Amino acid sequence: MKLATAMAGIKTGLQSMWAAWNPAASGSLPGEKGDRLASDDALKRLYATLWIDHERRAKIQLMRQMDTEDGRVKQIHSRLARDCIRGGLVLQVNEKASSETLKGEWSAFMGRLQLDRREKLKSDARGLVMEGNLPLQLVYADNMDVVAAVRMPSDTIVAITDMGGRFKDPARAYEQRDVLTGRTIGTWGAWQMALSRLDPDNFDDMGAMGRPFLDACAVKWRQLVMTEEDLVIRRRMRAPLRLAHVLEGADEPTLTAYRKDTEAGQGQITTDFYLNRKGGVTAVQGDSTLGDIGDVTHLLDTFYAGSPAPKGLFGYTGNLQRDILEDLKRDYYDEVDGLQDAVASGYELAFRMHLLFKGVDPAPGEFTLRFAQRRTDTPNQVADLALKYVALGLPDDMIFSDMGLDPDYVRAKRIEQAERKDPYPPTGGAPAGGAGAKVSITPGNARKGESGTTISNPGGNGGRGRG
Repeated sequence: MKLATAMAGIKTGLQSMWAAWNPAASGSLPGEKGDRLASDDALKRLYATLWIDHERRAKIQLMRQMDTEDGRVKQIHSRLARDCIRGGLVLQVNEKASSETLKGEWSAFMGRLQLDRREKLKSDARGLVMEGNLPLQLVYADNMDVVAAVRMPSDTIVAITDMGGRFKDPARAYEQRDVLTGRTIGTWGAWQMALSRLDPDNFDDMGAMGRPFLDACAVKWRQLVMTEEDLVIRRRMRAPLRLAHVLEGADEPTLTAYRKDTEAGQGQITTDFYLNRKGGVTAVQGDSTLGDIGDVTHLLDTFYAGSPAPKGLFGYTGNLQRDILEDLKRDYYDEVDGLQDAVASGYELAFRMHLLFKGVDPAPGEFTLRFAQRRTDTPNQVADLALKYVALGLPDDMIFSDMGLDPDYVRAKRIEQAERKDPYPPTGGAPAGGAGAKVSITPGNARKGESGTTISNPGGNGGRGRG
């Protein structure tokens, strides 16, 4: 009886904690009116809470089939995941008072969840791209530390929401259903499942799941594969050269004997035919239009038009000009940046849940969890912008944060470097970009119209240092 009372108290406390942290996910907010679901989705949502969403499951299965059978789809998924995780995760703390506490918790948290391993990050990012959702089951130890974030198959995960798109009970927010029987395999509270969704129809609808990146390309992919198979069959059937043998007035036995003799000698070098009656051998040319693959090209262009990456990045260059490819690459990198934010949001939610159970309640803007390298800007552009920030006199912490670096880590390394004994110290002693540095910016003087930037330090060869 005492154990049941204690568990009920814990459950009530967890529900209160979740409601305070994410009030829009459960219950009705004061002042909110109406339902969040569209009218045509309300009845579907009722059925979805009772059974598996077979449409979503069939779509995810098709994405897995496309990834297995087509190297182009596999390359798109792999490249998106690889570009997303480049540089790894970095925690940026904006409040100096809580920096050490959050850094220590994050270091232990990242090690337990293996978020410092490239394989784990790529697996999660690839799952989000392929399935449209990244459900991470948070496994708690006895001391309420999050010890694992297990990626679950999203096609069997069901969000239990009401007709308004809110969790019916935050303590039973998600369920996993058996595919054959529909029975419930597992149940998780809202604080036990960190779910990242890719382009949901309505973010505020907790039951609206994400969409796979290539779900809208599935029809064109089927047509493309079918057309390519037909193209191969057509070439095998119509490409070879054939000969028409005409034996005028020959009966069936004579024609059969002639055919046997002719086919028996096809493996020999001599290819002449000798006839003792009126007839002839005429060459029938193969299909002269086998090189016409405009339909395949059209389907290929349509397929890649719906994908996040231009086809020029995957070997289909054709007559694609370099400047056009550069513009398409920037659009692709914008997609990668959005994918980075979606993946990092799941890890940030897991880390916040861990902190809450440890008695730490950071403010919404107290820390930021992100991937180190944004793909929108090139490394040269990042460095160029950082030097401009230096010229404007912005604080170093803001500059390093914008570059995707951890300001505390950079500061610690600077102190470590300063404590080392240098037998040949510079005259001025100022670090690059530090106080006393002179930054020169020449707009439009670099490649592709970027600014040409130079920086000179006191003690260098700019006139005051060693010759």
